[in-house]
Amino acid sequence: MTVLVVNAGSSSLKLRLLDGENALVRSADLPADAGGFSSADVAGAIASWPRPDAVAHRVVHGGTSFTAAVLIDEAVSAALRSLVDLAPLHQPKSLAGIRTVGAALPGVPAYACFDTAFHRTIPDAAATYAVPAEWRSRWGIRRFGFHGLSHAYAARRVTEILGPVRRVVLAHLGAGASLCAVLDGRSVDTTMGFTPLEGLVMATRSGSVDPGLLLWLEEHEHLAPHEVATALEQRSGLLALAGTSDMREVVSRVGESDEQARLAMAVYVHRLVGGIASMAAALDGIDALVFTGGVGEHQSEIRQLVADRLAWIGVEISSSRNRAADPDVEITVEGGRVRVLVITAREDLQIAAEVRALVRG
Repeated sequence: MTVLVVNAGSSSLKLRLLDGENALVRSADLPADAGGFSSADVAGAIASWPRPDAVAHRVVHGGTSFTAAVLIDEAVSAALRSLVDLAPLHQPKSLAGIRTVGAALPGVPAYACFDTAFHRTIPDAAATYAVPAEWRSRWGIRRFGFHGLSHAYAARRVTEILGPVRRVVLAHLGAGASLCAVLDGRSVDTTMGFTPLEGLVMATRSGSVDPGLLLWLEEHEHLAPHEVATALEQRSGLLALAGTSDMREVVSRVGESDEQARLAMAVYVHRLVGGIASMAAALDGIDALVFTGGVGEHQSEIRQLVADRLAWIGVEISSSRNRAADPDVEITVEGGRVRVLVITAREDLQIAAEVRALVRG
């Protein structure tokens, strides 16, 4: 079954055509603008490609209604539109991708795969906010979690490399960043919550902040809610601390003794280390730690800083292995108790697998 995987991001539309053996047949990264994606660009890119048997879309938010891959029809599309307010930066792009690729490939069945679905197994203790009951019952306020497609793939891949492993903490570190605690292959806690803003410091997102701070800004400084939201989503994180959202530049500037960059890295690592320890607590221990995503895969300095801070729970890595880390490799120090791996993020493989499983029934 040939699957065209569509990943609609904030600035590009990633197309990956996978054959039945998951070999990459064709790929393209197309630019996006404020209006979405160009049907002409999509049609032009795939005009000479083999026609897929199915199209599979990454959709960030599935709410409580979608806990597995689903065939997209009018009812599903309407339900996805109703979730835009929960992920305003991401959901509109997913919907634009569905419309654009659908126009270029009429008649090919399209499926949605959800970043929230992997976290459907999180227990109530981890998913519930201590807010008024009517908020939870009337508006469905709860922690959903995100990056589930990446976490699901990494959870599966780590067992292919190591064999059975019970307690795994996954660190997806990219422009967005989140941790996931996985017990016997199932998500039991994560750092993102009702929206993708909660949790770790990210490229342009703040991560968790005191909600009282936001109330104070609105009441005393008279900031409108949309001003606060825009600042937290687009002008915070590494960008706010170091003046750049690119961790590569932050690392480079730390080496040049840049104080802004030094603070940004210190804050980033402080939150990351605390989050990993919290995920380990949710698992009653840790057997493996996995780094994935652009920062997780390519920034050996971040991995080393994290390991140095977590030696007390058994995280120790080989400096030479860490610096030379290839895709999907273990970097644990010889005899280390906690296995540490670097795994390439392959959401496309996870998405294709979920669609094939749905079609097979």
